[in-house]
Amino acid sequence: MTDVVDLGAFGDGFRRDPHTVYARLRERGPVHRVRLPTPDAHHETWLVVGYEEARAALADPRLSKDAARIGVTFLDEQLIGKYLLVADPPQHTRLRSLVSRAFTVRRVEELRPRIRRITDDLLDAMLPHGRADLVESLAYPLPITVICELLGVPELDRTEFRKLSTEAVAPTSAQSEHDAFVRLAEYLTELIEDKRCAGPSGDLLSDLIRTTAEDGDRLSPGELRGMAFILLIAGHETTVNLLTNAVHALLTHPDQLAALRADPSLLDGAVEEALRYEGPVENATFRFAAEPLEIGGTAVAAGEAVMIGLTAADRDGDRYPAPDRFDIRRDTRGHLAFGHGIHYCLGAPLARMEARIALGSLLDRAPGLALDGPPGDWLPGTLMRGVRSLPVRWSRERGPQGAR
Repeated sequence: MTDVVDLGAFGDGFRRDPHTVYARLRERGPVHRVRLPTPDAHHETWLVVGYEEARAALADPRLSKDAARIGVTFLDEQLIGKYLLVADPPQHTRLRSLVSRAFTVRRVEELRPRIRRITDDLLDAMLPHGRADLVESLAYPLPITVICELLGVPELDRTEFRKLSTEAVAPTSAQSEHDAFVRLAEYLTELIEDKRCAGPSGDLLSDLIRTTAEDGDRLSPGELRGMAFILLIAGHETTVNLLTNAVHALLTHPDQLAALRADPSLLDGAVEEALRYEGPVENATFRFAAEPLEIGGTAVAAGEAVMIGLTAADRDGDRYPAPDRFDIRRDTRGHLAFGHGIHYCLGAPLARMEARIALGSLLDRAPGLALDGPPGDWLPGTLMRGVRSLPVRWSRERGPQGAR
């Protein structure tokens, strides 16, 4: 009989520092049966903590993202609809092809001047005060503004949307999670209908409504709602945590911060190392064995759930020597922070761009940047990795224009 590791037994210490637990598990093997801490119940799954095994599992077609293949439908799909993270080929191929027609590399690149402007405006408001919560002042408002402008979400709706979004990805209770998904489904249905009636307006959601493949295929109403959901949620929640975690890592590793200040060309390396060291997504969303298989020598029965540890894999010493050391000069190629295979994050280029612009501008305009107390609580659950607040302070800013 397989031993089951109860992750909830580690208490709040696991939320603050899951890496130590994952390291202990990795010493015993790359795959383990675990019981997950959830708001109102405990669920068992296989957890992959080894790098090579995680990378292979992320690209293994025998691990399905569509729970319907094993006769299960989850809350998000019931209320929101089908979207990329709960679909397999050929449906996933079709959905990704349709969204890629509107969400192009060129469209992302065209956002660069606007991202710089939003960043500068946020810093203009923040820096005269000498101290702030980085999450509230920069890490959250930047990506939520960018993704909402991109998709065409009215500004008045963004505060409410943030509450619903955070509860959906890091729920505090089963009931609050259910209520958040219900309200999100209602809101997105209304938003899509408003845009359909209003006609073309140039935003991404309007374009998705009208995107048509060569054979005339289009996204259904449910698929549109699902696509809007994943673009809005993934388009800002991950970037909030990426930027916050990157700043936190730099401020708790003064030698690395000094190196980056002395050589701004290390900025890209700092962002990639932050992704590896404390990535914004702790574990990939569930996969399900469509047939019996082995992962790292462990037998997984058909129908069983598998969770792939992204942060666990990226701290595997067999892949990255001294994995618990934050080193912005490290060769981080191959990290799994954005996944791997056909489900590799569609918004990775946008997240990287936002993080590089925001981090570069912040460091340029806020000399003496330092922690101003302990960070807030780490988010609950095992999906997102980030803190609710990050108090910081700084010296007098250098001027109104940040690093470019």
